[in-house]
Amino acid sequence: MGPMGLPEPGPHTTCLVTGASSGIGAHIARELAGRGLGLVLVARRADRLRALADELSATAGVRVEVLPVDLADERSRAAVPEAVAEMRLTVEVLVNNAGLSTMGPVHRADRVAELRLVRTDVEAVVDLCTMFVPGMATRRRGAVLNTASTAAFQPLPGQAAYGGSKAFVLSYSQALRAELRSTGVTVTALCPGPVATGFGEAAGLSDAEAASALPKFMWLPADRVAREAVDGLDRDRAVVIPGAANRLGAAAGHLAPRSVLTSIMARQHPALRDPGR
Repeated sequence: MGPMGLPEPGPHTTCLVTGASSGIGAHIARELAGRGLGLVLVARRADRLRALADELSATAGVRVEVLPVDLADERSRAAVPEAVAEMRLTVEVLVNNAGLSTMGPVHRADRVAELRLVRTDVEAVVDLCTMFVPGMATRRRGAVLNTASTAAFQPLPGQAAYGGSKAFVLSYSQALRAELRSTGVTVTALCPGPVATGFGEAAGLSDAEAASALPKFMWLPADRVAREAVDGLDRDRAVVIPGAANRLGAAAGHLAPRSVLTSIMARQHPALRDPGR
């Protein structure tokens, strides 16, 4: 692989994709498999991972391994490098896509749920990069894709920990990219806007509530987001924001005064629309 782009497919080359059991992660896996690259799929749900692995090995003819891991659990994560080594595979592409959100004000938050969010959205990203980037730097090739969000560009009342975690992922990815510039290893941050994946429902927000909070033209299908993400990774883009409306929103979020922005968003967020706040 040159100083940019995805690696050439090979028998021992693999892409480790977290949060691969559904949504954007599953579509990123499909995109990579479509380019002839093998995969190690990581998520909690072994049954869903196995179904996707069977689909991809049948349609793309690539080697797909399944690694059920609870990314919020440090001991579970710690076993990942050895498990990949036992498969005789080298992680040439790392996709940190697993993520979750909580909803509602911090003063009514569940402590366990908040910490699980930080462990999955922040700690796991740092841990997996620290595990696999050294090998990439030594081999002088590799690619990292970290999924942030357009929430990274401004604070997000109603999802304070989620917005903060995505700001971390964006900042961390940009710093890591600068550190690796001379090594041939690339780092791309994916910052999608709203995507219809069931992600909001998992956090306790109905599709109708989510749709009312963000205009229809900002929503994109997960397969398009994944395609733009992998294209951006292949082209060595620093940040990928799928959809023109989301790119505009990200720019506005970056430039607008924080006090104005946060008060507008606090009024709009469905999770804060109740008399008890």
